[in-house]
Amino acid sequence: MTIPPTPTEQIHATCVAVDGIGVLIRGPSRSGKSDLALRLIDGGAELVSDDRVDLTRTDGSLSAAPPAPLAGLMEVRGMGIMQRGFVDQANVRVVIDLRPTAEIERLPEPAEAEVCGVRLMVFHIDPFTVSAVAKVRLAVNMASGSIIRTND
Repeated sequence: MTIPPTPTEQIHATCVAVDGIGVLIRGPSRSGKSDLALRLIDGGAELVSDDRVDLTRTDGSLSAAPPAPLAGLMEVRGMGIMQRGFVDQANVRVVIDLRPTAEIERLPEPAEAEVCGVRLMVFHIDPFTVSAVAKVRLAVNMASGSIIRTND
């Protein structure tokens, strides 16, 4: 039986699709969400939405889409609002919560976040470290099952 979708909820976040997997990037204003997304896009990810994201839960999964007025728009600090190619929907499987390096555990336990009633893998990343893009890609690979984390 198909469960009807939940009403759309709009949140302050940025979303990209990395290898077809939606990555929801959360953090306070000016924390580096758009900057990290821009670097991911430069490496082949696709923009879903910048600054605001519409989320809808359907059959236990979470779909992200751009609000119509923001579709294809991305703020690039110091350059302005840019029009970019975008995808109109992505199935979110990973949440990236932005934090300064000093606030991130070296060997954290696996974590989850509930977003719109859907449990998702969550990772804390400092968006301004050189390895931030590689860490997001590792998180996507973990969500897809192609990389398995060990506790050794």
